Amino acid sequence: MPDRSFLDWPFFEPRHRDLAAAAEDWAARTVPGLADHHDVDGSCRRLVAALGEAGFLAYAAPEDGCFDLRALCLLRETFARHDGLADFAFAMQGLGTGALTLFGTPEQRAAVLPGVRAGRSLAAFALTEPEAGSDVAQIALAAVPDGEDGVRLDGEKTWISNGGIADHYVVFARSGEAPGARGLSAFLVPATAPGLTVAERLETIAPHPLARLRFAACRIPARNRIGAAGAGFKVAMATLDVFRATVGAAALGFARRALDAALARAQGRQLFGAPLAALPLAQTSLAEMATAIDTAALHVYRAAWTRDAGAPRITREAAMAKMVATEAAQEVIDRAVQLHGGEGVRSGSVPETLYREIRALRIYEGATEVQKLVIARQLLG
Repeated sequence: MPDRSFLDWPFFEPRHRDLAAAAEDWAARTVPGLADHHDVDGSCRRLVAALGEAGFLAYAAPEDGCFDLRALCLLRETFARHDGLADFAFAMQGLGTGALTLFGTPEQRAAVLPGVRAGRSLAAFALTEPEAGSDVAQIALAAVPDGEDGVRLDGEKTWISNGGIADHYVVFARSGEAPGARGLSAFLVPATAPGLTVAERLETIAPHPLARLRFAACRIPARNRIGAAGAGFKVAMATLDVFRATVGAAALGFARRALDAALARAQGRQLFGAPLAALPLAQTSLAEMATAIDTAALHVYRAAWTRDAGAPRITREAAMAKMVATEAAQEVIDRAVQLHGGEGVRSGSVPETLYREIRALRIYEGATEVQKLVIARQLLG
């Protein structure tokens, strides 16, 4: 049984501890039979349906519009520790609808969120472009008026999670109200919208559904705009403000599994006539892994508690949480590979799988270097 002593920290309420126990029990029983890394599309559909049936997606797309960030982080940490695809399936339902939860009209929310909560429809967040990743102000996908009640989208998005299998996308486009970041708007775009095509499916070292999307005279109703005209940057940043800390939580899940595997290996592996765990260098490595995990967890759950306590923005706290947790998890997993020796690089082993899973978390939703800029700008005002 994994160490869950951190749940006794004062960040959590009894309902969070109950949720963590329920998620752990469900994941242990359910995830192994649904996650197949050779069938990522099918796995994500199965996992989303099961998460909806179990009620966990109510936290990703809350009916009352109020996120419980501590719950989101606990769920991502738990699911990631069991399987990266389980975490991905859960997280994208939240990230892909976060803009609707925070800024959508009652009609928009009613049309989309019930299906997402039930696990009947898949969501996606389409922000990145070939020349606009961390620098959102460089978004070039154009949104221009088309008739009295329409908008036409032209351009591309890339590295879109759930691309190709999502039922709808939250798309950020240049609507032209002002230069740079002040001239962006967010739109709800059904996957069936004419002119929207999947230009390319993208493969990465850790299998996930990813795609490059093409918009060619893609017409949608003007009522599909999410938030005010020109407020797309605000919508995107507010969404990331919520979900950035949860990336750190997913990294925690990976790191905790790596530590569990390293402990088992160190205690069971005989080396020079004694368990590997008897060697001082192995003990030092395990101690540093455990300390890095606790340090990261403090950052993640500090950020989550701060938002749940009523802070209007947690830009600095979320950036610190993501940076510290993802970098720490990379180090912890690397140490686990080293302690496993040759077994650590065997394809399909737990350390090798985690080594591939963690790498992308240091990049998506803002690379580590970008988080440092965010933190510095917060300090400088």
